[in-house]
Amino acid sequence: MSGPAPRAVVCDIEGTTGSADHVRDVLFPYARERLAHWLATHRGQPAWERVLHATRTHAGAPDLDERGVAATLAAWSDADVKAPPLKDVQGLIWADGYASGELAGHVYDDVPPALARWQRAGIARYVYSSGSVAAQRDWFAHSDHGDLSPLLCGHFDLANAGAKRDPASYLAITARIGVPAGATLFLSDVREELDAALQAGWRVIGVRRAGDPRGDRVPGHATVPDLHGVLPDP
Repeated sequence: MSGPAPRAVVCDIEGTTGSADHVRDVLFPYARERLAHWLATHRGQPAWERVLHATRTHAGAPDLDERGVAATLAAWSDADVKAPPLKDVQGLIWADGYASGELAGHVYDDVPPALARWQRAGIARYVYSSGSVAAQRDWFAHSDHGDLSPLLCGHFDLANAGAKRDPASYLAITARIGVPAGATLFLSDVREELDAALQAGWRVIGVRRAGDPRGDRVPGHATVPDLHGVLPDP
């Protein structure tokens, strides 16, 4: 990368720092199978109230009862809809799985040393994913490489930043972290996300892991296969 080193790096999770297959084949089914049970066992609690209200609002169906909310969340899960209420309840269900030891967040081998390298260089390190902030924190705190929380400075999701294909979301993150857009680097495997960050003035690099069915390049962007060579030690 030419020019001065960035002052902040913001990373996507699925396909960038962790396996998209793990999300699709492990986490999504785990939460999907437990939606109705979670609602039933948390009935009347603040988290239950929050999920019901948010689902009704997002669906535009204020009269949904608990059973209808469960069906709506299940339908969104089956269609992989990036709905904030679904992301919220998924994170809550996954938290139970992490706490019990049934789940562990998948992190590629090159990610912990990259985060540590950037930390040594004084570069701030953030995560921005469609998964809820709570789910992100659990993912890295209970990763298959141990607790990586000390290597991260903060998290952003659909609720506190906005949609990942909207340039306004990246402007919102810029305001939150206090680092100029031109000094912030975004790493993602999705072209539209990189396009949006670029429109917001960020620097971007595509990441495509070996075996990705979409190919080894993110169209329109410089692409790397891992994080080994991204901002190496001077």
